[in-house]
Amino acid sequence: MFFVDTIELEGLGNRSYLAGGRRTAVAVDPPRDIDRVLAAAARRGVRISHVVETHLHNDYVTGGPELARLTGAAYLVPAGARVSYARVPVADGDVAEVDAGLALRAVATPGHTPHHTSYVLEDDGRPVAAFTGGSLLIGTVGRPDLVEPRLTERLARAQHASAHRLAAELPDETPVLPTHGFGSFCSSAQAAGDATTIGEEKAVNAALTTDVDSFVTRLLAGLDDVPAYYTHMGPANAAGPAPVDLTPPAVADAEEIAARLAAGEWVVDLRSRIAFAAGHVAGSFNFEADGKIATYLAWMIPWGKPVTLLAETPEQLAAAQRELVRVGIDRPEAAATGTPDRWVPEGGRPASFPRSTFAALAERGTDGVVVLDVRRASERAAGHIEGSVHIPVHRLHQRIGEVPAGTVWVHCAGGMRAAIAASLLDAAGRDVVAVDDGFGAAAGAGLTVVTG
Repeated sequence: MFFVDTIELEGLGNRSYLAGGRRTAVAVDPPRDIDRVLAAAARRGVRISHVVETHLHNDYVTGGPELARLTGAAYLVPAGARVSYARVPVADGDVAEVDAGLALRAVATPGHTPHHTSYVLEDDGRPVAAFTGGSLLIGTVGRPDLVEPRLTERLARAQHASAHRLAAELPDETPVLPTHGFGSFCSSAQAAGDATTIGEEKAVNAALTTDVDSFVTRLLAGLDDVPAYYTHMGPANAAGPAPVDLTPPAVADAEEIAARLAAGEWVVDLRSRIAFAAGHVAGSFNFEADGKIATYLAWMIPWGKPVTLLAETPEQLAAAQRELVRVGIDRPEAAATGTPDRWVPEGGRPASFPRSTFAALAERGTDGVVVLDVRRASERAAGHIEGSVHIPVHRLHQRIGEVPAGTVWVHCAGGMRAAIAASLLDAAGRDVVAVDDGFGAAAGAGLTVVTG
């Protein structure tokens, strides 16, 4: 008998896995907060004998070295990955015995990275799962442009070949268990579902249904923006990340919050965009704890900039800390919980700005205001409001001076990114209205939506 447990990293759109038998198990692509993996092993009553990486990750910091150290597990890393710590180098065809009758076979699947390796779990020699990392995903593949621009086309062709190798070597009923593709920017497209098999991918995955030239052309044309923090993840994973510290940060009072803002540090409010718009510390930025805080905060903050977190509850603060350590933002300088009236110095008042809808914008009319679209270029090309200004949210902090004069009605696809942008504009002293609405409502409200 064997088991496979999935460990969801919803904020980053990734998955890790724990797979094993009666006594021992292997952890695949573990997150940096390894306590979740240890808890999964404890629930199963197994010892972690192996920790494996499919590749050096670009979108999060691994917990592999620390997990291997704490458990005494063998740490398997693709032989081609250049790392500065002790590990067991893995080559194509290598087999690791996980438990009685249960083994893990390495399959070289370059494409997402040059050294990428998938692992096939075999029960008495029968393939029962394929841990495909950033190679074959659900309905798509991992993007090939994160390593080096000169290698992108070559790696795209390798992705096609790797997908075909997996499809040829594994039975159709083999479950495909990728690390990326559930919202991660490491995926070349959004995953089309929650589960899949080799046989299902043969029918729908472009890597398996189109010729290599057509596949590469289509893949390269569809690549989206790369989060800026990715440039820091690979080096951190190659060096060997330090253990995490998830203890509560030092508590900041109103005067310290004001002093940190005056010093140019980032003060990040984790509350909902509704609560933030209604009242917040002037100069603070809104990254909702329930949104993709790790992705967008890490993408936008100048790397190494001190950050102070403001939260409604200690639980909200702790969850955000956990999200942030996964992308290398290790320790907030300070934090506070409660409500804005406790975070504003005595005699001051919380700042606020209005929220609205596309229907209200259409009723008011776009003359005399700035309509700012903060979606990505690929989203805008599919349809945008005529006359709107376009600055993607992840570039707004550096380009805020380019926003034309006037009241700014800022929108995205659903409201979360518009709230981030509105907080940045509000902190810069601009009059702003946050459009908290789905973009699909724009045309129906009477606004002119054009494509291209």
